[in-house]
Amino acid sequence: MAASFQNPNVSSSAEEIEEDADYYNAAACTVEKRESTADHKFPSFSGSFPKITVCWLTLLVIIGLRIYFTSVIAATNDKLITELHNLQLKNQQLEMDKKNLTAQLENKGTAEMAELHNLQLKNQQLEMDKKNLTAQLENKETAEMELNISRAQWTYDQYCKINAEHRGCQSGWKISQSNCYAVNNAPPSNQRSWEEAREDCRGKISDLVVVVNEAEKRFVSSISWPLGGVNPGYWLGLRVEDGKWKWVDGSDLTDLSWIQQLPAIEGQCAVSVPGNGAWKSVSCNEKKAWLCKKKGLTL
Repeated sequence: MAASFQNPNVSSSAEEIEEDADYYNAAACTVEKRESTADHKFPSFSGSFPKITVCWLTLLVIIGLRIYFTSVIAATNDKLITELHNLQLKNQQLEMDKKNLTAQLENKGTAEMAELHNLQLKNQQLEMDKKNLTAQLENKETAEMELNISRAQWTYDQYCKINAEHRGCQSGWKISQSNCYAVNNAPPSNQRSWEEAREDCRGKISDLVVVVNEAEKRFVSSISWPLGGVNPGYWLGLRVEDGKWKWVDGSDLTDLSWIQQLPAIEGQCAVSVPGNGAWKSVSCNEKKAWLCKKKGLTL
């Protein structure tokens, strides 16, 4: 009698093993029947027992092998299913990475396009600034040229055209040895201290008179005109500094006989007195007229 087991999880290899088992089982039983038929008159249980044992042992081995291979195949199948699942997960992860990378590249491309656009806008702004600066420079150069022309015309009018008598000095100035002198013979109400008088001369691009020789001293005396009031005299560019008489150009007074009062006292300044050509030392805070000097224009 052949035993038959149906299992849907068994593969084709297990079915072949089962067919072989049925074949051997049938052969053993056939031999047993033939021997039993030949010797039916004298049946022997001891003679047929070993053959039945072999038949069942063979069947048990086949069943054991079938169970073993079934478990191996099931384990292999589970392993393959697990690997397939892992591969599917990896594939899904790769797809996600691909999408993320694509999105990053698209975002990067968008950012680069935006940056390029910003650079183009900055470049356009720089070009506009350049044009504006160029226009401003051109306008400034034109304005400076016009100003220089105006100054040159003014200089010509002041030093050459209008002041024909003393050409080289501005109108209203006296000329002597290529120097120009302004006599500020203000009335007592408009007279100034030494510092105030010097400030006025500087405003005229000049300074208080610095006398360098006897000839200039005589000329200064000649333009020190008499003034009405109680404070006669014109401020010179000479005062006491550190116990010495010094000119406003920083040089020392070399001929002390030019000034009457000695010794030199701090806070004293020199004035040219009209009439006798003498210089006097008075307080720098007194109010006096003043004389300015500057170089004449030479062509």
